[in-house]
Amino acid sequence: MRTVPDTVANLIDGSDRPAASGGWLEKRRPADGGVLCRLARSASEDAASAVAAARRTQPGWADRTPVERGDLVRDIAVALRERREELSSVVVEETGKAMALALAETDAAVEMGFFVAGEGRRSYGRTMPSSMPHRTVLTLRRPAGVAALLTSFNTPLPNIAWKAFPSVFCGNGSVLKPSEHAPASAHLFAQIAHDAGLPAGVLNVVQGRGDEAGAALVAAGCDLVSFTGSAATGRTIQREAGLAKLCLELGGKNALVVCDDADLDEAVGWTVASAFSNAGQRCAAGSRIVVFDAVYDEFRDRLGAAARALAPELVISAESRDGILAAVSRAAAEGALLVAGGGAGQGPGYDVEPTVIEGADAGAEISHTELFGPVAILYRVRDLTDAIRLVNDSPYGLTAAIHTASLHRALRFAELAEAGVVVVNGGTHGSEPHMGFGGVKQSGNGWKEAGLEALDVYSDVRYVNLIADPART
Repeated sequence: MRTVPDTVANLIDGSDRPAASGGWLEKRRPADGGVLCRLARSASEDAASAVAAARRTQPGWADRTPVERGDLVRDIAVALRERREELSSVVVEETGKAMALALAETDAAVEMGFFVAGEGRRSYGRTMPSSMPHRTVLTLRRPAGVAALLTSFNTPLPNIAWKAFPSVFCGNGSVLKPSEHAPASAHLFAQIAHDAGLPAGVLNVVQGRGDEAGAALVAAGCDLVSFTGSAATGRTIQREAGLAKLCLELGGKNALVVCDDADLDEAVGWTVASAFSNAGQRCAAGSRIVVFDAVYDEFRDRLGAAARALAPELVISAESRDGILAAVSRAAAEGALLVAGGGAGQGPGYDVEPTVIEGADAGAEISHTELFGPVAILYRVRDLTDAIRLVNDSPYGLTAAIHTASLHRALRFAELAEAGVVVVNGGTHGSEPHMGFGGVKQSGNGWKEAGLEALDVYSDVRYVNLIADPART
């Protein structure tokens, strides 16, 4: 049964609208390269219409209590759960991932909604003393205003949920610009939200290319811009967004360290999951595998065998596939050795073999560039000091992991690894709704997504001074 419509329009002020220009883009299926649907090719006029709708609706939405807004977020999450198979089927068609993974991602989006909904009864402020007699200071959360939400394709529904739920809960009017590779899941998410009772105009969707619709939305005068994507695009947004509040969740070149006292079975298993799940299309994918010399050869052989046992996985587009394979070829030409994979699959779609490389220089292009594909690079190091030095030799600092039986090593690594998230004896990826997520260096600009920290992104804190006069008591 077909779950994706032939055309995916914008959703502005509660109504489907084609692009003002009448233009359309083709979205192709990763599984076979065929046309899946057409999506509106939006530009400045469409972004301006969506922002205007959000701005008209926002004051009335902000007037509702946090409890009421939280209750509606919960209603949306329940509605998403009731339609999880339909939503997941759309994600499978758009991204080419397995249904089991799509279902898990839909469930993660639902859980984000439930977590945010609970904050309706925990949206606490603070009270504090003053040096002035009879003065009490308290804080209130107020909406940021109109929020532009720009998301990636790799986990479409969780990416939307991490932004849309806290933005809506905090009382903002929002305009969602999804990746052109995942238009239908975003439209369906917003339609389900409206069907659950969200007022028209609170959550709008503008489809199109990032350099057209996305750029237009950034320039449309929003009060907040929240973006997930590449560091290069993040830098462009930072230049163009003016004085808007910015939350940038950018790329990663995440390291997983295997010490000489690690459980190698566990380390190999977690490396495979980190590097190759979702075809390596995760900002938190483990792409740099740093292994102590004493166990390097055994670990390399085990990881290579595990990678060769995996089937090729679909990446999102022909452009992505070709870019990944070209980067691997350039690394090989510079002297790196293929341990496993390195080629395209034999099917009609955008398949890439799970790939393991060794011998690349730590300063090489492939060591510093996020490929967003199933490619893991092995590095040999002497000890923990050497490992930490290599881990930190990166423009990115999103996540890092270490496998060791030593508490002392684990804590030292956690202290010194330049990353926003550190994992001991696990993978580099994985988060939960109540856990803040974000990186340092070129992986972000300091804000965290998910967790209570998300409320700091999507609301502003107002300080209220109450001064009493004892003479009037």
